[in-house]
Amino acid sequence: MKYLILPALLAAGGLPAAAQSFAPNLPKVNLTSFRADTVRITQYGAVPDGLTASTRAIQQAIDAVSQRGGGVVLVPRGHWRTAGLEMRSNVNLHLAPGAFVQFSNRRDDYQLIKTNWEGHASVRNQALIYGQNLQNVAITGQGILDGAGEAWWMVQKGRTTEGEWKKLLASGGVVNEKGDRWYPSAQGLKGATTKEAGVLTAEKSEIKDFVDLKDHLRPDFLVLDRCQRILLEGVTFQNSPAWTLHPMMSQDVVVRNVRVQNGPYTPNTDALDLESVNRALVEGCTFDVGDDAICIKSGRNEQGRERAMPTENVLVRNCTVYRAHGGFVVGSEMSGGARNIYAHNLTFIGTDIGIRFKTTRGRGGLVENIFIEDVDMKDIGGEALLFDMYYMIKDPSPQVAGSKERPVSPAQPVGAGTPQFRGISIRNVTCNGARTGILVRGLPEMSIKDISIENAVLQSQKGLVCIEAEGIKLKNVTLLTADTDPVMEVHNSRNIALDGIRYAPQAAVLLRVSGAEKAQDVKLTNTDTRQAKLAVEYGAGVKKKAVNVAQR
Repeated sequence: MKYLILPALLAAGGLPAAAQSFAPNLPKVNLTSFRADTVRITQYGAVPDGLTASTRAIQQAIDAVSQRGGGVVLVPRGHWRTAGLEMRSNVNLHLAPGAFVQFSNRRDDYQLIKTNWEGHASVRNQALIYGQNLQNVAITGQGILDGAGEAWWMVQKGRTTEGEWKKLLASGGVVNEKGDRWYPSAQGLKGATTKEAGVLTAEKSEIKDFVDLKDHLRPDFLVLDRCQRILLEGVTFQNSPAWTLHPMMSQDVVVRNVRVQNGPYTPNTDALDLESVNRALVEGCTFDVGDDAICIKSGRNEQGRERAMPTENVLVRNCTVYRAHGGFVVGSEMSGGARNIYAHNLTFIGTDIGIRFKTTRGRGGLVENIFIEDVDMKDIGGEALLFDMYYMIKDPSPQVAGSKERPVSPAQPVGAGTPQFRGISIRNVTCNGARTGILVRGLPEMSIKDISIENAVLQSQKGLVCIEAEGIKLKNVTLLTADTDPVMEVHNSRNIALDGIRYAPQAAVLLRVSGAEKAQDVKLTNTDTRQAKLAVEYGAGVKKKAVNVAQR
């Protein structure tokens, strides 16, 4: 099959019916295609003894196949050792069943390069597998790639056993002044205490300016930069030093039946970061990592806005996420925007947050036209559904102890750095266990707009917390909460439709509406309010006409 045509998928039922009516006419995803002839890495001297470095042999095989027009480079069964590799156009690096490729744990085997990381022009160690300006490139098969991330990671004492901590100290490395964080080297510690350590600036614009921080600038596992037609299929990537799979500023990306496995406390080990990618399919993958899992990004702050390359036209389906900070995530580096994204049939088990939209002032960027359906979650540490414009900063309006009123949070001028979330539809969701079912938290100067959540059953400590929002619609949503005072809180928001809400009997307060200046057009319909001791509680200064309750 040469092309995967998304409109054809819609007609054939490849997307849910609701998404079919919602979806625009997406462009085709162009697939990879390779010559059938195969070269084995052993033909160039690779040795599968787990001891011999085969970097040169593997690289020679990749280069030779590309130079003669492309084909398959086969990694047979065995234990292969290598340092960093560079992919070439028209090459499929194929791992046979039982192939185990172990990347070097010697940090000196990797070189600093100018690249982009976390949305900024930066200096980093080159990715373990790297490619730039390539066409028609793939990594496929059933083998395992191990990134030896333990050679690079910082380790927190509180996340280890006493025996593990003693073993780390005995192995070398250094600890910080508090004695609660271990680093593999002094460079690692120095980088951790340097603000924006790898970011290129007018004062630090050359690679030589970052040599003293090298060990801190951990490499990603896979970076394919400005490439066209990428296929990642079947392979397991594990123990990544930093981000694992990072297609960046690329087109036509397929990630299918891939497993990414990093330890639960491994820093910044995102599973998949689609950054400024146009046309992508992600399906059948399993992720278990120390940071976010399925991530949509497009650059950070002014640099991301100047790049102006949104991640768009993406289909994600049939994926499972175990431990991760977020299961499906948009942001926080989304300054170039994100749009036309469809995700369905996802399972999250033990993630910190389920569906996560995150940004903050200064990012800018527009996130819109997102459809998510058929998501099941269990044991979520934080929010099942999160839309947050205060990422990584202190809560701007915490409630004073003993008071239900939220203090005033002043607005700031709207400008290029003001982010926007709008036009997001989520339906058919279950969550068995979370701190909060739904949290929507916009900015005083820029509310989160037009969010629809339909057919959901959420079991959590808190139900709905909605702050600085507009056009929020909940339909047929069950909120089974331990905290029932209130089940739903709406603050400084308007045009809120709560239709067919179910909740545990004898709730103290079903709905609390606050924010006298902005509270407007809050509708509670098709809901049995008699099961609550108090149906609606009004905050200071909120007029009763701001809330419309239609008894069922």
